[in-house]
Amino acid sequence: MQYRPLGKTGLEVSAIGFGAWAIGGSWGDIDDDESLRALNAAADSGVTFFDTADVYGDGRSERLIARFRKERREPIVVVTKIGRHAPLDLALVGSAAGSDRVSQ
Repeated sequence: MQYRPLGKTGLEVSAIGFGAWAIGGSWGDIDDDESLRALNAAADSGVTFFDTADVYGDGRSERLIARFRKERREPIVVVTKIGRHAPLDLALVGSAAGSDRVSQ
């Protein structure tokens, strides 16, 4: 796996990321255990960059990634997009307003 800097955050992430749209399950049968196996297979392959959003299954993919994170010891980077459930005042959500704050 190749790794690259994530902007100016000081974090290094895998060049290939895991897009969690499909594990949100808004459009068909999705098995959480199968989704967790997919997340683990990605991490086992060296993926450290996991992308999700609050709209993927109304937060389901974020909850699955949280479960996955509790099972793993190696550091990973989870990025999420906000919008549908975010407060209108972006100052309340920190990094979405352009700050360089990164939560680890």
